[in-house]
Amino acid sequence: MVKGQKTKKITDYRKGNRQMDGQNEGRNLTVVTVFFLLGFQASKSLGTLLFCLFLLLYCGTICGNLLIIALVSTSKNLHTPMYFFISQLSIGDILVVTNVVPKMLQIFLYCGRTITFIGCMTQLYIFCASEAFECVLLAVMSYDRYVAICNPLRYASIMTKTCCMKLAVISWICGFSLAVTPSVSTSMLTFCGPNIIDHFFCDMNPLLDVACSNTFIVYLVTILLGSPTVMIPTIIIIVSYTKIIVAILRIPSSIGRQKAFSTCSSHLIVVSIFYWTMFCVYIFPTKGQTSAMSKFISLLYTMLTPFINPIIYSLRNKNISEAVKKII
Repeated sequence: MVKGQKTKKITDYRKGNRQMDGQNEGRNLTVVTVFFLLGFQASKSLGTLLFCLFLLLYCGTICGNLLIIALVSTSKNLHTPMYFFISQLSIGDILVVTNVVPKMLQIFLYCGRTITFIGCMTQLYIFCASEAFECVLLAVMSYDRYVAICNPLRYASIMTKTCCMKLAVISWICGFSLAVTPSVSTSMLTFCGPNIIDHFFCDMNPLLDVACSNTFIVYLVTILLGSPTVMIPTIIIIVSYTKIIVAILRIPSSIGRQKAFSTCSSHLIVVSIFYWTMFCVYIFPTKGQTSAMSKFISLLYTMLTPFINPIIYSLRNKNISEAVKKII
């Protein structure tokens, strides 16, 4: 019964598009001003359960990342470059979930939800900007760990407060500037129907699938800008950690090696999760990847990754754990 109601709702939207086409017979195209996000197709009861679950995850993500930001700002022991960059990552995670999750919660509650064209393009821009920012910031954090382990005597003189601020500002500028061109080029496409997006937010690929005009330029722009945005930070991270591993293996004592590796293990875990999910969706998508699988992987980096990042840093970082215990 619920499935029939959902099919009827989707059919009504399609009928609405056909009625608009009939009212505009003198025009070649009917411009879409509203999109319908399908999200995860589930029954009403399951949708309510998922709503409650992801509402808790959303609140936990916001609280966890705000806690990291507050601890880094107030605790003197955390006034170091590494923790400053961790707080910037928390800001980026808050931006990601706040951009995507509220609309996703509405989709769970109402078995699909509409979003305006402007709202959809704004969501796409903020999402692209925050993801590009995190790519650059994770590379900056790997460089910070490289300097700390490979050049410990020069660490204080290299990673000064001014240098850290500049690197953070560059990361934010890169993120929001690199997202302009693909977002604007996508917004200039013609969307004439259907207006149904089989996803839980306005991502690039689902939008290109429903576009009526030629999407070659958008694909070209995305490749020309997106590939360097992902690959250059990836190369920096790989080179940095290669040198870090070589430097750690040269440490004579096992305790010293363990202590050196523990300072970058949390960052390495976060980088692995972030890039694995991104590569699965955008860089090396499988040809037989279903829509449900694509949405599930997208859910990992838009919801679960920001949720577990504060947990990883809290559990695997002694200074943050101690700061949390003091507050408790």
